[in-house]
Amino acid sequence: MNKNKIIIFDTTLRDGEQSPGASMNTAEKIQIAQQLEKLRVDVIEAGFAAASPGDFDAISQIAKTIQNSKICSLARAVENDIKAAGEAIASAKMRRIHTFIATSPIHMQYKLKMTPDQVIKKAIEAVQYAKTFVDDVEFSLEDAGRSEISFMKEITQAVIEAGATTINLPDTVGYRLPHEIKAMVEQMVAFVKDDAIISLHNHNDLGLGVANTLAGIEAGARQVECTINGLGERAGNAAMEEIVMTLKTRQDVFKDVYTDINTKEIITASKMVANITGIEPQPNKAIVGKNAFAHESGIHQDGVLKHQETYEIMKPEDIGIEKNNSIVLGKHSGRAAFKDKLKHLGFGDLIEEELQAAFDRFKMLCDKKKDIADDDIRMIVADEKLNHNKTYEIIAVQISDCSNGVPSAVVQIKHKDEIITDAAIGNGTMDAIFKTIDRITGYEGTLVDYTVKAVTEGKDALGKVTAKVTFNDDNPPMIGHGLSVDTMVASARAYIGALNSYLSMKDMLNKTKQHQV
Repeated sequence: MNKNKIIIFDTTLRDGEQSPGASMNTAEKIQIAQQLEKLRVDVIEAGFAAASPGDFDAISQIAKTIQNSKICSLARAVENDIKAAGEAIASAKMRRIHTFIATSPIHMQYKLKMTPDQVIKKAIEAVQYAKTFVDDVEFSLEDAGRSEISFMKEITQAVIEAGATTINLPDTVGYRLPHEIKAMVEQMVAFVKDDAIISLHNHNDLGLGVANTLAGIEAGARQVECTINGLGERAGNAAMEEIVMTLKTRQDVFKDVYTDINTKEIITASKMVANITGIEPQPNKAIVGKNAFAHESGIHQDGVLKHQETYEIMKPEDIGIEKNNSIVLGKHSGRAAFKDKLKHLGFGDLIEEELQAAFDRFKMLCDKKKDIADDDIRMIVADEKLNHNKTYEIIAVQISDCSNGVPSAVVQIKHKDEIITDAAIGNGTMDAIFKTIDRITGYEGTLVDYTVKAVTEGKDALGKVTAKVTFNDDNPPMIGHGLSVDTMVASARAYIGALNSYLSMKDMLNKTKQHQV
């Protein structure tokens, strides 16, 4: 029996980034794009080129970097948007422009203030203009979930004749139920026949994003738009890992479809996105949650020990969780063992400089921590990758005991091969650290959000700090990451990481302005 391929269109870098607080810089987006390529994602929606110079730069860099996935940019049905998208993806090996306009009565009347005929005309012009940049144009009927089927058919016919080859039907506000999505897709698949691929983009406002997507696949949709960890606006998007593993696990139902996704890269992708955005999946999140393969009940534990399938419908190894690795790392381990461990954890492509930096951090951790867990090593490597741009680098932090005196901190920072030391007092220990960093660097930041979590268990667990800091009221918060067994040191590293991201963004904006001049 011939199987139909489900095209996986990942929008973590576009719709996922629109999740409040999930902004990423260019280096972070490239890192995620490279992991999506390892996952064998078919289409990577790298961003919204017209949204900002930062988005344009990130899409351009990703287009130059990625070889095996198609690179896509979103664009409204506006000439300047489409032009920016076309220019941003110009260097990609495989390219797509994704343009859209709203088609529901409520959106056309209140948001667009356009008649249906005007919307159709705008859609045709957008697709035709996009075709001057690329052969592959996707058109989305925004708020298709609340659109009239007769109008959907009318505008779909028009954009297909204009050159669109993928028609996306977003349930933009997560309103529809699975049987309603299935009925809509069945009608649209029958209408377009082989003239275009029907795609789905389901939001999760009612917790039905994945269920609606699966219903659409049963009805004949052959592309699904999704994100890692279900990241996205409001309640998020349909989670890629849940869709893919359902299709893989329930082949008895989805026997006529398949994906090209390398599922063994799922857990690495999930942890990377969580680490970069600072948004962790809830512990009971399907597939990638901390408790997804945990068994506490004695009955469950007994069953799994006797036969895994009694309580596990998937193997942890299927998504890349290494259950049994005989190599235990410690302070006596050498580079060869460390490199082998990294390979098992999915980091076999590190360049020599990254490998050495991670190994040095590992050795320092061994002096402070007895048992080194796989998650410790994952976080060390991720931290090195995230903080590779070290305009300023924390060398040492020393704090006073504020219980009986004035909180103070001494901080050493490396900048352009110079070690600078200064001290300050504050309203608390952390405030004193941040004020000292401000004094040394000359940039005054405001802490907007702060989270700290233990990477592993135990009193000597690594602390992972994520800080969101503004350095200018006109700019969005910058995200910084810090890692250390000492929470105060991790906090300093996170704060300085946010500053480094801010300086990188300023440098990029200045280069863009110079180029425009």
